[in-house]
Amino acid sequence: MIKKEVVVIGGGPSGMAAAIEAAKRGAEVLVIDSNQKAGGQLFKQIHKFFGSSAHRAGVRGIDIGNELLTEAKENGVEIWLNSIAIGLFAGKTVAVEIGTDDEEKQVVTVQAEKIVIASGASENVVRFKGWTLPGVMGAGAAQTMVNINRVLPGKRILMIGTGNVGLIVSYQLMQGGADVVALVEAAPKIGGYAVHASKITRAGVPIKTRYTVVEARGESRVEQAVIGQVDENWQIIPGTEEVLDVDAICIAAGLKPLTELAMMYGCRMDFDPVLGGWIPLHNHNMETSCEGIYVAGDITGVEEANTALEEGRLAGIDIAEKCGYISEADSEAEKAKVWERLDGLRLGPHGEARMQAKLHQINQFKEAVGGE
Repeated sequence: MIKKEVVVIGGGPSGMAAAIEAAKRGAEVLVIDSNQKAGGQLFKQIHKFFGSSAHRAGVRGIDIGNELLTEAKENGVEIWLNSIAIGLFAGKTVAVEIGTDDEEKQVVTVQAEKIVIASGASENVVRFKGWTLPGVMGAGAAQTMVNINRVLPGKRILMIGTGNVGLIVSYQLMQGGADVVALVEAAPKIGGYAVHASKITRAGVPIKTRYTVVEARGESRVEQAVIGQVDENWQIIPGTEEVLDVDAICIAAGLKPLTELAMMYGCRMDFDPVLGGWIPLHNHNMETSCEGIYVAGDITGVEEANTALEEGRLAGIDIAEKCGYISEADSEAEKAKVWERLDGLRLGPHGEARMQAKLHQINQFKEAVGGE
């Protein structure tokens, strides 16, 4: 049994932020990440962030990722790569599978005083005739291919969904040299920010609202996509079908929190469609109903990278306080600054619903568990 003071499961934005905040105040921190490089989604985000300077406006996600890795190294954060947390058991014990496909894998157990679950989210799928053909993939997978591996998933692409992921990935595929034939959205209006949509439309790519995919056609891979208009009951309107020549269909139909480890440990859960489904209840400090178990990032509800970073900071600061590295007064002052930035991120039409959902989540925690 390996013993650590703090274990962070997931090396994405929230996990790295939590690790850094705890480590720079003196805690011994281990990060467990399944990838070959920590940083998560940030290294797929080649676009510049926007907003205010407090929210890193004008800085590319990849640069923020590199900054986090540097800061983690400077503060002595230990990172296990190619490592998967396969279980979370009583006594804050994590079972970790270590090794790549080219190596003999082994399972070790790590016991911690505090644990942060920053496991992120997975892509939703849309099922339609031919959806298992090669060439049908999640938008996140396409983004990994083009931005991380420098491989285009196709030359002519149909994007399903117009949230920020669908819009941003479409533009990045175009930057990589692909022809995005169209974006289709079953809702009556686009789901993402207009600033992202305008870049798509200025390039001449049609965004077809009230449309969805009907079928993928092809022998050994995608060769065509059939789309059609939907009515107010989300049913295809006969006679509106169109056939598009494409070799890839990317699905940006939202994300769902990866909550299995929190459920396994017995954390109280709540269902909220605004935040992506089942989520673990937590307090203002990101601590769950299980003492010493924290959550941060998309596991608490799907939002942006900046909110994930801030939630990670909240968890890391509170852990540093609970482990005795900073005073309660200093901790509260630092957390107040983080909450001010978080509230700013959740302003506006796209953030208000999530802000209300987050507040509901915290209030549900108070009712179920008590305390703040």
